[in-house]
Amino acid sequence: MKKQEMNRDWIATARTLSQALPYLQRYDDAIVVIKFGGHAMGDDEAMETFARDVVLMRQVGVNPVIVHGGGPMINEMLDKLGVKSEFVNGKRVTDKATMEVVEMVLSGRVNKRIVQAINEQGGRAVGLSGKDASLIECEAANPALGLVGHPVKIEPTIIHSLFRDEIIPVIAPLGFGKNGETFNINGDTAAGAIAAALKADRLLLLTDVAGVKNRDGEVLTELSAKQIREMTADGTIAGGMIPKTETALAAIEGGVRAVVILDGRAPNATLLELYTEHGAGSMIRM
Repeated sequence: MKKQEMNRDWIATARTLSQALPYLQRYDDAIVVIKFGGHAMGDDEAMETFARDVVLMRQVGVNPVIVHGGGPMINEMLDKLGVKSEFVNGKRVTDKATMEVVEMVLSGRVNKRIVQAINEQGGRAVGLSGKDASLIECEAANPALGLVGHPVKIEPTIIHSLFRDEIIPVIAPLGFGKNGETFNINGDTAAGAIAAALKADRLLLLTDVAGVKNRDGEVLTELSAKQIREMTADGTIAGGMIPKTETALAAIEGGVRAVVILDGRAPNATLLELYTEHGAGSMIRM
């Protein structure tokens, strides 16, 4: 009985691989930008699964780019070091002392943990920040918030160079200003700007919710940019989903073919989205 069950499992696995063939062909040499954040970043098993999925994507011909956040880790370190912060309308003011901690955590602890996880799964990853090779030029998003940046120019040459060597870029959301400042950038915003500059086939925004929901709480699997604007106007899309859908719309307008908001806590979420018929989460496109 056990042997029969195992055989059925093997057959199901083989069938899944066979059904994935059209999608493997579809995404061969495609650029897929993944915003990695939320629960998965703090869970060792989820990190390992994510890293393995990214290595598999690279192995079958996809050019993945990882852009990560790190808010909880930054808050933890600020508290540990006793760095006091001011807040404006509930948003942290990033002064020079705070920025030093932000850069240390994002470019150091968080970035290198993701790089190491990918390398341990047999991939070849390199950690960068938006300051490297003049990747992300910024201006102040809101002068009242200090060194919080908004990308104004992306120079993706370094990313294309890494693609040619089959290396996976892992990018911390930091940028530089014209006067030598270092800016902290919202991770979703940085991922959207990079995806637009690369004219990526997909931008995957991994978060802690299943996707965009209607008024009945049902996840909508496909939406147009027009629907997103209408749902935002009537209040269906609210709270923390608004900046994610705004990022999606900006990326699409910038040349990204489609953006998917999906639950990064779900095992193999990125593979389900790219290589199965039903996908995962909410796809937004023109």
